[in-house]
Amino acid sequence: MGRLHFHRCGNFRDSYHQELRIFETDFGRMWMCIGIFFLFAVLPFVSSSYLLYIINTIGIYAIVAIGLNILTGTTGLISLGHGALFGVGAYSAAILTTKAGFPFLVAVPASGLITVAIGIIFGLPSTRLKHLYLIIATLAGQFIIEYVLMQWEGLTGGAMGIYVTNVSILGFDIISERTFFYIIYIFLVFFTWIAVNLLRSSYGRAFIAIRDNEQAAVGMGINLFPYKLLSFAISSFYAGIAGALYTYYTMSITPEPFNLWLSIEFIAMIIIGGMGSVTGAVFGAIFITALNEILNNLVQVLMNIEAFSEFALTIAPIQSFIYGLAIVLFIIFEPMGLAQIWHRVRNSFRLWPFSY
Repeated sequence: MGRLHFHRCGNFRDSYHQELRIFETDFGRMWMCIGIFFLFAVLPFVSSSYLLYIINTIGIYAIVAIGLNILTGTTGLISLGHGALFGVGAYSAAILTTKAGFPFLVAVPASGLITVAIGIIFGLPSTRLKHLYLIIATLAGQFIIEYVLMQWEGLTGGAMGIYVTNVSILGFDIISERTFFYIIYIFLVFFTWIAVNLLRSSYGRAFIAIRDNEQAAVGMGINLFPYKLLSFAISSFYAGIAGALYTYYTMSITPEPFNLWLSIEFIAMIIIGGMGSVTGAVFGAIFITALNEILNNLVQVLMNIEAFSEFALTIAPIQSFIYGLAIVLFIIFEPMGLAQIWHRVRNSFRLWPFSY
């Protein structure tokens, strides 16, 4: 049996292997195991159907946010088209299931690969365009995909959308919120593990170098074009997988949800959660999804109160103002997002009782 390792006061690392370790101590590894056990063995059994619906939505959006954070937070390439890429994954799964008869375990990765092909087209201008111009290029892609989803009625069903029925895995029907919880969070844990290890690899370090200074990255021998395309491809694959899960979870899709506002929500998730942080992407998905539910429930409650019914009608447009306000406040007071707050809390426990 190996000797347990605990955190020592000071930095005693003497190799890159020690620097790149995910867990500095066995104590952190133990808490991860406890967290995963609570996630899969406790949470789905103590949550109501409505709470499970919110948790499942968080899981789907967290997959997209992790992928977008690899592109924007780690590589420095801003995209306003991930709402559309999410829709490409959703429609790909629906079409492959209803028209080609693909099973779940084949349709989901195939939807991710189809989204990768579209995402690479988004990424082609990234070698020539930067900052505002790249944002405009991805925004154009967002509008193009929205138009195709709405107008190509023979493939997408137009405004009527597509209904998916008889979803099953290896012959077992998937019908309950709890079943979808396990499917969604198995995917989330797996893709979180991939993202964490990707950032520790030479590819992740190349992405960070491109984000920090492209000229310096070129000077170090990094070829910008393939690495930027790879970042777009990885991010698109995450969006496609999440979109496919969304299709099977909702059982029906229409073009309306995959609009520019959804892309802005994904951007808000990684800014509020913490740019370049896998943990921050998950925190951002939790924050934005919870904020949406709070605002929606607040509108419904006020609509049932006659004295506040007129005021309730004005809350819905305020949602965009609240998003903008939250982003501005985080940029001013906590630029590293919720992930930095979590790091401070964790470090305070690590130093307790000597922290102040």
